[in-house]
This record gives sequence, C-alpha cells and structure tokens, in this order.
Amino acid sequence: MADDVRELLLSITADADPSTPLSAPDLRLLIDRLRLRSDRLHASALSFASSNREPLASALLRAAGSAASSASLQSALESALSLLSSSPELSNLRSLSDRLLAARRELRERQEHLAAASSVASLSARLRAARASANPLDAVIAAAELKPLLVDPQGSGSEGGEPVVFGLLRAEWEQLVDELQVGLAKNVEECVEFAPEGGKVVVSAGPRGSSSGTRGVELRVALQALEIIDSLDYGMEKFADLMIKKILIPAISNISVTVSVNVLEKSGSSFSVSVLIIAPSEELQGYKDGSELYSRIIEVIKFVRNFICVENITWMQSFAKLTWSRISDLLITHFLSKAVPNEASKLIEFQDVVRSTSEFENTLRSMMFISPDGKDGKLTQFVNDVEVHFAVRKRNEILVKARDILVQYDYENPLASDDQGDSVVDLLFQPEKCFISKSALQLMNLVHGALKDACLSSTRVAKEFCYAARDALLLYKAIVPVQLEKQLNSVSQVAAIIHNDFYHLSQEILGLAFEYRADFPSGLQKLVVFMDLAPIFSQMADGVLRRQIQLDTANLSEAIDGADGFQNTHQSQHYESARFSIEQVVFILEKIHIMWESILPRSIYRRSMFHVLGPVFSRITKDMLLIDDMAAEETLQLQGLIHLALENLSSLFLSLVENDDDKFLDHHTWVQLDESVPSLKKFRKLAELLDMSLKSITAAWESGELVNCGFTSSEVRNFIKAIFADSPLRKECLGWIAMNPA
Repeated sequence: MADDVRELLLSITADADPSTPLSAPDLRLLIDRLRLRSDRLHASALSFASSNREPLASALLRAAGSAASSASLQSALESALSLLSSSPELSNLRSLSDRLLAARRELRERQEHLAAASSVASLSARLRAARASANPLDAVIAAAELKPLLVDPQGSGSEGGEPVVFGLLRAEWEQLVDELQVGLAKNVEECVEFAPEGGKVVVSAGPRGSSSGTRGVELRVALQALEIIDSLDYGMEKFADLMIKKILIPAISNISVTVSVNVLEKSGSSFSVSVLIIAPSEELQGYKDGSELYSRIIEVIKFVRNFICVENITWMQSFAKLTWSRISDLLITHFLSKAVPNEASKLIEFQDVVRSTSEFENTLRSMMFISPDGKDGKLTQFVNDVEVHFAVRKRNEILVKARDILVQYDYENPLASDDQGDSVVDLLFQPEKCFISKSALQLMNLVHGALKDACLSSTRVAKEFCYAARDALLLYKAIVPVQLEKQLNSVSQVAAIIHNDFYHLSQEILGLAFEYRADFPSGLQKLVVFMDLAPIFSQMADGVLRRQIQLDTANLSEAIDGADGFQNTHQSQHYESARFSIEQVVFILEKIHIMWESILPRSIYRRSMFHVLGPVFSRITKDMLLIDDMAAEETLQLQGLIHLALENLSSLFLSLVENDDDKFLDHHTWVQLDESVPSLKKFRKLAELLDMSLKSITAAWESGELVNCGFTSSEVRNFIKAIFADSPLRKECLGWIAMNPA
C-alpha cells in the first residue's frame, strides 16, 4: 500500500522535490485517486469470489470440520489424563515398563554370550579336527576357512575388546599353520632331491617316506596346500636356493656343459621320477651371442615348470620371484659383462648378443616366468646400455693403466734407462726441448689414445673417454707430489724432472682442444674442455721450481754465513774460513748447474739460475762492503777470493750466455751476464775497487761508472774509509762524493 501511495505521489509531483510539502489541491487529487483505486480493488475481489464460489465454500467446510475434530481429541486426552491421575495402580505402569525393557536386554545379552560360546566351541572343535586330519590338504583347507574367523573376528558386543579365548584360539591356529608350512616345506624338499656335488636334481611327483617315518603327500598337493595358507614362497625358498647353487650356477659359469632331462617310471608306482642333469661336454661351445647359454637356462626353467610347478602359473611366478634376480645377476657377471667389446669398432658385433638376450626374455615372458610389462627386463636393459658399459670399462682400464704407470715408475733413477732420447721432448708452444719422466710420456700417450678413440665413438662413449683422459691427467697431480714429497722438499734432480713433467703436461693440455675438438662428436665439441687444467699444471710446475730455488738459496746463504762477514781475512784462520765458504758456494752452484742444465728447458734454466745467482753475489758484496777497516793485505785476500769464485764458476757462466759456442769468458759474455745478473757486475767491480787508488775510485764515481755497477754514495764513502787512512785527500774525496750523490 505504501508503495502505491508513493507511486501516486510521484505521478502528481513528477517535477518537484519529493521532500516538498503537498498543496491542498494536490492532496484532494491524491484522495480522489486513492478512492478510485479502492473501488477497483473491491470490484476485482467480488468478481473473483463470484467466479470461484464453489471451491471457496468447500475449503471453508473442511476448515470447520478440522476444528471440530481437534476439539474432540483434546476432550478425549483430558479424560484419559484425569483417569491416570486418579488411579494409584496405573501410576506404577512406568516402573513396570522399565523392568520389562531391562529383562529383554538381559535376555538378548545372554543369547549373544551363548552364541559366542557356541562359536568358540565350534572353532575349537574345527581346530582339533584340522590338527588330527591325516590329509594335510584337509587340514590346510580347514585352517584357511578359520583364518577370517580368528585373524580378524567380529566383536562380541563388549567394548573392552575381544574375549581372551579368541586370543588363545588364534595362537593355536597360528601354531597349526606353522606346523603345516614347516611340514609341507619338508615334503617339498623330500620330493626334490639335489645331488651333493651339484649338477643333478631328482624330482619325485609322488609321495615318499619322510625322515620322521610318516607318509608324505604328492608334490603337487604340497604346493597347493602351501598356496592355500599363503606360504608358497616359504615352501619353495630352500628349493629355489638349491636350484641356483646346484644347477643354475654350474649351467651359467661353465662354458662346455649340456642339460639333459630324463623321465623314469618308478616300479610299482603310478608316479614318475624326473631327473635333470648338468653334465660336462667335450665340445668347447663358447658363448658367442649367448644363444647356447640362454637355451640351457630355458631348459632348466621348463623342467621346473613341467615337473615341479606342473604348469601352475602362480607357483611358477613364486619360483621366478625367488630366483630371477639372482639368475640375471649371474648372467651379467659370467656372460654379458665379459661380452662387452674391448674396442669401439666391435660394438656392432654386440648386436647379436642384444638380439639373443631380447629373445631369451621374450621366451621367459611367454612362459609367465617374468612380468610382461618389461619391469623384469634387467638383461635387456644391460645390453641396451652396452655403450655405457663399454665406455665405463674403458675408462676404468685407462685409469688403472695411468695409476700403474705413475706408481710403478722408478723416479729415483730417471736417467738410468738406455732410451733417454725418448724422454727428451719438444715443447708444444716454445722452440725448446726438455727432459721428462717416462711416466709423463706414457701418461700423455695414454691420454692421446683415449681422445683418438673418443673421436671415433658415439657421444655417450666419447664423453667417458674424455672424462677418462681428464681423470688420468689429474691422477698425476694427485699421486706424484705425494709419492715424491721427500724429493720435492730437498734439492734433487727428481724435483727438476717433476717440474718438467708438469710444465710439459700443461702445454700438451693446451693443445688438446685444438688437436681433437673438431673431430669430437658434435654434442661434445663445446662440452668437453681441457683448457681449465692447463693453469693448474703450470702452477704446480712453478711451485716445484720455486721450492727448489728457495732450498738452494737457503743452502747458499748458510754457506756464506760460514765466512763470518769476511772479517779479518789477514788472519790465517779467518782467511781459511772465508775461502772454504767461497768454495762451498761454488760447489753448490756447480751442483745446481749440473742438475738443471741437462733437465730444464734452456729459458727456464737460465731464468732460474739468475734467481739463484743474484742473491749470492749481492750477499757477498754486501758483507765485504760492510767491513769497517781493511788492511792492505786484506784487500788482496778479498780480491783473491772474488777471483777464485769467478774463475771456478766460469763453466756455469758460459752455460748462461745465449751463444754457447764461446769457450771463454770474453767481454761480450760478461756484458750478457751483467745485464742478466746486476749483482754480478757489482761483485766484479768490487774486485777492481780493492786494487784502485783513491783518486781512481773518485774518478770512477765522478764518471758514473760505480753508479752503473750498483754502488751507492754511502757504500763508496764507507769503502774509502775502510781502506784508506785519514788524510786531507781522503776528506776532499769523501766531501766531493757526498756533495755529488748519484
């Protein structure tokens, strides 16, 4: 109604604000329209009532009847309640109904208990009957029927769990099942007899007298009974194990054997006896593609299927589950792994083995011995991955060879062999030669062989060859420094050879990528990299040589220490000590010269000797210049010691110049040496200064000659003070030198 009024208001004041009060004319118009609307509704209601008079009258009559019935029911209920409240006997009706319900509940519980007791008695009787049964099959069937009643019985209605008696009955049932499966397993063992020496199995299908004196059952019945109690695997376990040990291992591991099957009729019995024999053969059959070997295995499995499992698929699958994994391992160990080719070119010939192996597994699938979905295709998977097995074998062979080369080589006498010429090799990136050990030479030949095979192989095989080459090189780094730790930590020629090995290998590694990458399979050209190994070997070479230089420098420094600073050489004892020190220095340097010159590359030899000689001459020169007072005799003796050192090291000096045709130390030779070892130039100039006059020394300083030799102003002034007595001339020269420093 409110909506209708709102609609009328909007129609009257369509253009006005709804919140504006209405005028008197508007209100009168609104009242007229409401009255008109009411009249229309009234007329519509009368029209509907007149057109539906009969249905409306019927509905009104039914409503009146329902109201009368409800009133009657209310009156009857009130009468009944008044009677109950007024009679004392009827007030005990509730208690009587409660007692009746309790009695019925007790009766139901007693009936359930009686049923449970009856079930227990029945189960106990059936267990006793099963245990007393003479036929194991009947006992097994009874035990199988009792299993759902005892292993997972229904509750007896008690919320506290099953009755204790059910637990006792279950224990008795489990004991019965254990006895049955043990007895039946022994029955199977007695029906299948293996020869103690192996190679023969006798299967008796009929019952035989057991060890306990009781009569057994047929092999078929025993297996059937074991299947019923879900103990088939237990009953066949020992038989399957002996089948592997006594029959299948001889059939697989021996090349020249034959498999024969005989069926014998036992006298006085309707049961047959079957015999399988693995006998040696005079013919050397060989395995070739494996078809002969596989046919033997199939004959053995057929024997089991026909005479033991009597073509029962379930029994056959149980036997397969217990034996197939071991059979496949034996075939891989004794045949397939040995059939993997040793050469990449022979991999194509292995396809015959792949074919025969696939046919063998397909035959076993048709016999339901292995699953048809391919999950048990262990042999097929192995032969399909022959490239991987071949590559892994080659990789292992390469690493074993590399290890043997490195471990067995005699590093103590590397120059003792007659074929030393083979150990002098050209460096790949330098126009020089160097001496390397036979182990490094053989190792590099092994690496080149592996990479050549990689170029002729598939991607999978080539990858293993490349990894083998890398690992072989890394074996040198891992084994040799540890094996020769003592030699590397002392001055030895072996250390120089090891340096050369590392240096040579680093250069060879740099060349591997350029030499073989283009011939690698396309999938490996960017994947296989050797370049990262080159810096490692180069650093190892530098480390070995650096350690030798440190040791040599320490020995030379110790020898110079014996001269006690070359003080007081005018005294006989001090002079002898200084002379012995110089001779020790010369001896050590000549020893280094002999060890290194024939081993190290010439450029490395020269650079290393310069590193050693520089500190030696610098130290001797420094010690002599630190003498604060020299007698005339001392200057001559010091000069003699310097000449002694230079003369005895002449062969060493000649080995360091570029033109090794020179047999004598001429001016050109000294110029080269002075440029390479600046301290040698200063050392030689010191010998001249010891025999020069004060003016000559001053003139040499003034000309810059001493500065070019490495002398400083303070060294020259101290030297003048040590040699010349105090005089006006000395003061003048010292002052001039001080005023004109370098």
